[in-house]
Amino acid sequence: MKIFALILCLFILQIAVILLFEFRRPQRALAWLFIAFCCPPLGLLFYYFFGRDYWQSRKLDKRCISLFREIRAHLTGKIKLVADAADSGNPHFADHNELLHLLSRLSEIPATGRNKCQVLLDGREAFESMLAAMEAARDNIHMEFYIFRDDEIGERFQDVMIRKSRQGVKVRLLCDGLGSHKLGRRFIHTLRNAGVEVHFFLPPMISLLDRRFNFRNHRKIIVVDGRVGFTGGLNIGDDYLGKDPKLGYWRDTHLRLEGDAVYSLQYVFLKDWRLAAGEGMNHPRFFPKHECTEEEAVLVVASGPDGALDASQELFFAAMVAAKQRVWITSPYFIPDPAICRALKNAVLSGVDVRIIIPAVPDNRLVYNASLSYVENLQDAGVKFYRYQKGFMHAKVMIIDDLLGTVGSANLDMRSFYSNFELTAVLLRPGVIAGLAASFEQDLQHSEFIEPVVFRRRGAYVKLIESLCQLLSPLL
Repeated sequence: MKIFALILCLFILQIAVILLFEFRRPQRALAWLFIAFCCPPLGLLFYYFFGRDYWQSRKLDKRCISLFREIRAHLTGKIKLVADAADSGNPHFADHNELLHLLSRLSEIPATGRNKCQVLLDGREAFESMLAAMEAARDNIHMEFYIFRDDEIGERFQDVMIRKSRQGVKVRLLCDGLGSHKLGRRFIHTLRNAGVEVHFFLPPMISLLDRRFNFRNHRKIIVVDGRVGFTGGLNIGDDYLGKDPKLGYWRDTHLRLEGDAVYSLQYVFLKDWRLAAGEGMNHPRFFPKHECTEEEAVLVVASGPDGALDASQELFFAAMVAAKQRVWITSPYFIPDPAICRALKNAVLSGVDVRIIIPAVPDNRLVYNASLSYVENLQDAGVKFYRYQKGFMHAKVMIIDDLLGTVGSANLDMRSFYSNFELTAVLLRPGVIAGLAASFEQDLQHSEFIEPVVFRRRGAYVKLIESLCQLLSPLL
């Protein structure tokens, strides 16, 4: 009886704790309550390590705050800010001052107007562009990735990093401790012996008993000499070149940037380096005066559990609400929260063309089943879903009318919204948006429309599995 009473007390305590801390997110609370019911003795322990918003309850120390202020001071007078929508260079955006102000509030560095942007549509094109930029480095190379593999393409990057380091270029590599946990010790030692600084964000052996274990750095950044930058959906590995026999061709979208937006990428990298390596760097040479004369408006939005706002979720929601003609999305992992579902439904019910491309071949069956569980309900409202057939769709892209396009690391899922450190570039130039739209239409040619009538005929067992995955989806 004593054991039963103890278990009952633990069970009640779990429910009380979950309801106390998760009352603002009912869907997430329901997922944790499900776990509490399934394993009463362990549910509270799991919630302590993986559930609480650790970062929200912590404040950045004074050294971090001082460092960030000094970094921002280096940008004074160097960047051309987009003061209002009329300065965006996009006539379709001219009447959307309120949207610009909202989006700018999501970023520590507002939208900038002097940039040059090149869209890269697959791994081969993107990697060659990255390597060429690194070869041209004269002062520093900063790299940040969720996944870095020690395979063929990883060794090419390693060779360039070592060669540039021996030439006197300061090379720094930051990888996520979980995403890059398979990176070999010999590979790392070879880099460090050549003078390359390598650090990991919350390595598993350290963070397994750390309440921050669930929060991962999902950003992908390269900054060369503070003048050229890259960001988007690509990590470093052969599978991003289509060499995984299960997934085949890898469809992704990445960006090459020059101009003011590179300062934003550099700023985010230096903040992350400070958090992971404990080293504050704020030298003016990281923010050199650039010579870019192109007039393209770009806003870089960095989001994470340490922020006051859920910036990725706010960005996608605000953009969808502003749509009048189209919302076109590609996302490998589609697990929207209730607000995003509501925005998509309201858009399509208002006559907006809402189309979403997801993979046909999953790389994670649990997440894929959770994604499919949202399809039928949104189809009933009129959202059109497509499965990409040519290979694996990994691009994280959204196109809103002719107003804006987004490219970045953030998926349309709750992990990207609330748990991961993400980075998304908001592009305002009409020509760039048109290019993204053309790529989307080309992807549609390689995609199969999910017929609502056929999709509803899924077996009861399949629907049950999807429903269980949806129940856990806030935690995936």
